[in-house]
Amino acid sequence: MKQKQKAAVPAAPPGALLSPGSKQWKHFKENYPFLIMLLPAVAVVFLFNYLPIYGVLIAFQDFMPGDKIFSDTTIWVGFHNFTRFFTDVQFWPLMKNTFLLCILGFVIGFPLPIIISLMLNALAGERTKKFLQTIFTAPHFISLVVLVGMLQLFFGRYGLVNNVFANIGGERFSYFLESSAFRPLYILSSNWQDFGWSAIIYIAALANVDPGQHEAAILDGASRFQRVLHIDIPAIMPMISVMLIMSIGGLMGVGYEKALLMQTDGNLPVSELIATYVYKKGLTGVPDQAYATAIGLFNSIINVVLLIIANTTSKKFSENSLW
Repeated sequence: MKQKQKAAVPAAPPGALLSPGSKQWKHFKENYPFLIMLLPAVAVVFLFNYLPIYGVLIAFQDFMPGDKIFSDTTIWVGFHNFTRFFTDVQFWPLMKNTFLLCILGFVIGFPLPIIISLMLNALAGERTKKFLQTIFTAPHFISLVVLVGMLQLFFGRYGLVNNVFANIGGERFSYFLESSAFRPLYILSSNWQDFGWSAIIYIAALANVDPGQHEAAILDGASRFQRVLHIDIPAIMPMISVMLIMSIGGLMGVGYEKALLMQTDGNLPVSELIATYVYKKGLTGVPDQAYATAIGLFNSIINVVLLIIANTTSKKFSENSLW
């Protein structure tokens, strides 16, 4: 008997990927409610994150406030604005101040939430754990203006710290007027404000650790420190890798607001950052928006390069990466 040969199913033409019966159509039909729910988020991201990107074109123009980005009178100057920044006397001081502030903040601020989350997870009492977590998270919701005001109340010339030192025979120290005090105040206050909030993601990851692993380790005589070292830390290592990549990628993304609020004539040599320089050049005095945009674009390119390097390195030495 002759066996009947199954007729070959013709491949769908390139233009019929969403035709009824195709895999793509079946996938769309099963997931279209979720895709519809995703549309508003995609629209918001596109409108407020991607659409304004065309504004970076003014970095390559002789642009003045009131000019149109695309018009017959547009003057394209190429990389002239970038060259101006590279030859500016402020270039190396700005790079030094920004790098030092960001690197010191990263070295202190990145491991702190990990340590706090491991310590909170080690607490036996659930109520105590939640109470401390609330206390640590609360400073995140303080605005920068209020935070800098608190710093002035505590570390001003007649603030609480100076009053204590004066009462015990010490001399008053102008923390906001001294260059040496700017970075410690900035970094420590930023870490105090954000470490509790950053620890939430690690606490959530630790909540997924199988309690049976700890029970088995206790039966084997493992100490609390040994259980943290061999159970808790490996459990959150993928999250640590991802957060490390993202932190390095945003290393140069320090904002201008807090530095500008803390800036005085005395600490200006170390408090003038790329972000504050862009703000002053682009929005104060006679605005030079093309020059400010070029500086901001240069800063963003550094962040992208750092992100790619961090992701590539993580992918090479571990299985964790962003892409």
